[in-house]
Amino acid sequence: MKFDKEFLDQLSEQAKASSRLRMHFDLRDSVDEGAMRMLNALEPGTVIPIHRHNETSEDVVCLRGCVEEVFYDADGNETDCYRLQPGTDCCACHVPMGQYHTCRSLESHSVIIEFKHGRYDPLTTEDFLEQPTT
Repeated sequence: MKFDKEFLDQLSEQAKASSRLRMHFDLRDSVDEGAMRMLNALEPGTVIPIHRHNETSEDVVCLRGCVEEVFYDADGNETDCYRLQPGTDCCACHVPMGQYHTCRSLESHSVIIEFKHGRYDPLTTEDFLEQPTT
């Protein structure tokens, strides 16, 4: 299977049509595979809660468009921000295990690929940062 412009355009159109403004495509051969690999089409305005992975690091590569990978401390303060864009000085980043982070889409039709070790378990895979209510 190849991930050409037509395939990525279709994934991006699905993201636009989604109420969450994002759509993933699972790259694993089976749910029992020992790693998470997925494409994620992100549209501006999508909200990915600030979270961390306590049992694995994560690698993020921007295939097209432009996104920001934003790091936070445990109090919700932004500590770092990487602008990821193909063909620039920075198209990918490593998110250390335990690092609170999120990803923001800066351009329509942005697509990233994410890699994490271990199987996805919704009860243990992610730890969300509680945001103060105003």
